Amino acid sequence: MPKYMTKQRKALLAFLSEHADEELTAKQLETALSGEGISISAVYRNLSDLEKEGKIRRVSKSGTREVYYLYTDSDSCKDCLHLSCEKCGRTYHMNMPGVEMLMNNLEQSDEFKIDKANTVLYGVCKSCRKNKED
Repeated sequence: MPKYMTKQRKALLAFLSEHADEELTAKQLETALSGEGISISAVYRNLSDLEKEGKIRRVSKSGTREVYYLYTDSDSCKDCLHLSCEKCGRTYHMNMPGVEMLMNNLEQSDEFKIDKANTVLYGVCKSCRKNKED
């Protein structure tokens, strides 16, 4: 059951929805919302509630102990695989027809059903690869 919409929660949700393709730490959120008067404890408390409600997802990256949060309540996030760039941290939505074929093949051949909304594939995006070549 969603909690009461406080001013802090409203500001946090608005910021997260504006940065829906970014994985952000609690500290980054606190810094970004410092003008709103939101404390780090309020950020953590609201993140916990939003995660329980399925509006955000907690993400851990290989090689780091840092926890990131990704807004998943937007229409573009629903029912799709996510691609995450290991260089810039940007998240992309994979909604192409080949995804359904991949999912069906895995389910039939390996009898394994993937939860698309909670699946993240890691790699390096086109922009970061291009910047490396320059």
